[in-house]
Amino acid sequence: MSAHVFTYGSLMFDPVWQRVVHGQYRSTAATLNDHVRLIVDGETYPGMIARGRSQVTGVLYFDVDTVDLAALDYFEGPDYKRIRVSVNTNSGEVVVAETYLYLSRQRLLEQAWEPEAFQMQRFLQTYCREKLGD
Repeated sequence: MSAHVFTYGSLMFDPVWQRVVHGQYRSTAATLNDHVRLIVDGETYPGMIARGRSQVTGVLYFDVDTVDLAALDYFEGPDYKRIRVSVNTNSGEVVVAETYLYLSRQRLLEQAWEPEAFQMQRFLQTYCREKLGD
């Protein structure tokens, strides 16, 4: 069964997304309320946790198939847990989607992770040398 997936970190960027999944998916900008995206100490990627009166912007992918959901679960690894949330698209639609909460809170810095500062090449060389599943 397919699911919509809200991404907020490295997976918002097409070069990373395309190395993890095999399918082609429609996407749109979206926002998740009552969560915060923070820097993971020593890493280029963020972690997201629930926190009232905060918002996280990201990308919502529609109808991701089960094979690619499994690939995303594998990519995120044991430090993340997939949960169901409601996100708001820029067109005002509320959509139920899957996303990944960060579980290793002790590694989070109380500093917002900004997509503009994402170190794409460092991330790709460290975590995405080859497409997953190939």
